[in-house]
Amino acid sequence: MNTKTAVVILNWNGKTFLEQFLPSVVKHTKNAEVIVADNCSTDDSIAFLKNNFPTVKIVVLDKNYGFAGGYNKALKQIESQYYVLLNSDVEVTENWLEPMEELLENDSSIVACQPKIKDQKKKTHFEYAGASGGFIDKYGYPFCRGRIFDELEEDINQYNDSTEIFWASGAALFIRAEEYHNIGGLDEFYFAHMEEIDLCWRLKNQGHKIMSCPSSTVYHVGGGTLNKINPKKTFLNFRNSLLTLHKNLPKKGRFSVILIRLCLDAIAAAKFLISGKPSHTWAIARSHFAFYNAISQNKLKRSKTNEPNLIGMIDKSIVQEHFINKRKTFNELLK
Repeated sequence: MNTKTAVVILNWNGKTFLEQFLPSVVKHTKNAEVIVADNCSTDDSIAFLKNNFPTVKIVVLDKNYGFAGGYNKALKQIESQYYVLLNSDVEVTENWLEPMEELLENDSSIVACQPKIKDQKKKTHFEYAGASGGFIDKYGYPFCRGRIFDELEEDINQYNDSTEIFWASGAALFIRAEEYHNIGGLDEFYFAHMEEIDLCWRLKNQGHKIMSCPSSTVYHVGGGTLNKINPKKTFLNFRNSLLTLHKNLPKKGRFSVILIRLCLDAIAAAKFLISGKPSHTWAIARSHFAFYNAISQNKLKRSKTNEPNLIGMIDKSIVQEHFINKRKTFNELLK
């Protein structure tokens, strides 16, 4: 068997997802090793795997290290040329792996890529966490080919070309193992959310290329660990977005960008309050305090920059473009 690619699924109490989606991974992943890294689950995930998927290798961690820490701890134990970080709530399709592998094989400047990610519950549409490739605006707001904020486009083959992007989704991230370790892996301070964008930005700051590979398709449930209405997710998203800006923006102009971002966050907090969601308003406030605390205690490692590749970052505010100029699709945004 050719095991130059390791498909690594991080699991925490996800037996239901493993039961539903692991069969598709095993069925359609013939030329790679499938590994489940277990973040110290308290359900019967391990027993389920041993009884039903004897060919799947299991890496057991001693506690729940979160998404970033869990992957870092697990991948240190896995030798492979390529890693695929695959969420447990992802259904893969036939020939999903080969196009991504081929993309990296044919261009040594590409370090990572992602498949087209569609909604497992509404398969005609793109899914929030990646769609057909991740982009970012000048204030650090992420969006995708196929998704701007909560606006999800129907897939009518409008983003079927393989193109350079700014970040690849952590739901199905194909990456060179050597570069993953060289860059320091995922930032464990994040715990969960935005860490793949930080990882990709650090790679881009080294001049590397990240690609979308829509000839490969997967279907993602999303919100499997923390759903969108959870204030903890709001806290992590807002805090980690600020951390990512502070770590990766060049020193010149960084303060002004973060200051504007803080003001935009305040508007979002007010919107939550008016909408009767005070717990989310408080989550944004706490995210700012946590950001200041992380800076004051010097907990963040600044990104090393060497001829950065900023393809995929647009010199616009998607807050303005979407909410004021009413741009609803990725193609409208670029006009």
